[in-house]
Amino acid sequence: MRQNISGGSPYEPIIGFSRAVRVGKAVYLAGTGPVGADNEDAAGQTRRIFAIAAEALLKAGSSLDHVVRTRLFLTRQQDWEAVGRVHGEFFSQIRPAATMVVVAQLLNPAWRVEIEMDAIIPDSLSGPETGAATG
Repeated sequence: MRQNISGGSPYEPIIGFSRAVRVGKAVYLAGTGPVGADNEDAAGQTRRIFAIAAEALLKAGSSLDHVVRTRLFLTRQQDWEAVGRVHGEFFSQIRPAATMVVVAQLLNPAWRVEIEMDAIIPDSLSGPETGAATG
């Protein structure tokens, strides 16, 4: 069964996307920018993304502890280490498969990083199988 997880963005219905989608025991988190942290440095923006991601994963019945893949998009090559260190703060133990790519620009020119994540829902966790979460 499919469950669409809303992040509350007014653009979700216009563009036609969800913050995350859960299908069975897999959760796919959309590219997430540092909404509300436009003036932060790359590390601060990355921490904001992790806060947004953690909330969406929780709504889907998972958590950052169950992320199996990340994709990081940077607008400045020199930010790779700062962003990577924050990634390591959260994932040094579970070490998901990760890709880091430098891009020309993100949707919001103030954003220096955007991250996608894929997670699983282990058998020990339960969560809603159907329906659309809002929030």
